[in-house]
Amino acid sequence: MTDPLWLERDDQARPPAGDRLAALIGRDRILGVPGAHSGMAALLAKRTGFEALYLSGAALTASMGLPDLGIITPDELARATREIVRASDLPLIVDGDTGYGEALNVMRLVRDLEDAGAAAVQIEDQQLPKKCGHLNDKKLVPAEEMAAKVAAARKARRHLRIIARTDAAAESLDEAIRRMRLYVEAGADIIFPEALTGLDAIARVREAVDVPLLGNMTEFGRTPYMTDTEWQQLGFDIVIWPVSSLRVAAKAMTGLYAHIREEGGTVGLLEQMQTRAELYDTISYFDYEELDGSVARSVLPTIGENKG
Repeated sequence: MTDPLWLERDDQARPPAGDRLAALIGRDRILGVPGAHSGMAALLAKRTGFEALYLSGAALTASMGLPDLGIITPDELARATREIVRASDLPLIVDGDTGYGEALNVMRLVRDLEDAGAAAVQIEDQQLPKKCGHLNDKKLVPAEEMAAKVAAARKARRHLRIIARTDAAAESLDEAIRRMRLYVEAGADIIFPEALTGLDAIARVREAVDVPLLGNMTEFGRTPYMTDTEWQQLGFDIVIWPVSSLRVAAKAMTGLYAHIREEGGTVGLLEQMQTRAELYDTISYFDYEELDGSVARSVLPTIGENKG
């Protein structure tokens, strides 16, 4: 049985997105969550069998031609959230960067993302301009300031799960653990220890924190490459691949544009492309067309009937 089309879905007839995400995390196996930076990426990930998605600030900004320095707006983030949720109907974890301000701004972000369909928001403890968690020279806000943001997010949320990310591990694992515990006390549902550099650090974090943990399996970073099974063996509950889909897509598009410039066309690359039939199947083109026909079907006038 196929899922109902977006225009026919009854979102009020099931648990909210945050609760659905919590149910996935509560199972006896790790939840693998790929990044999806667009509605099309979300559809393809869902078709492959993934049950939840991650919207990365780095992937979103890069897809807009911008660096990941905290310069997009909450409205742009909410728009992307709506697009991905609408396309996939999967629980979506949204990268909320530093929360776009202080306590009231964080509360507004939580409500906007809930209204857009998000299942969880991730907030980090960097100062602006923030950086990718695997780069050097990051500046952190005081732990108490971040804890206040977490508490504000918790107060504003109706079902949205709150993920607190700390970037302190690159400088001091002890300080990172202190911050994680403080964020849990403030109300974080999930902890995201960014840029862990080895198995010993990962094991120490698991021992120190008694809430679900999210591991970041980004490429070209500080954390050693591991499979979801290996993350699970280390006691983590979620693993994300936040920018992988964008990296692969960007590399493929670079090759396409170079080929067109050099060869004057796309002949020779057709086997690397999604066909028109595959595209229409992915986006349910004919199902929407049939829906349109069913609701817009003409009704013949009954001239002269039922008259005395």
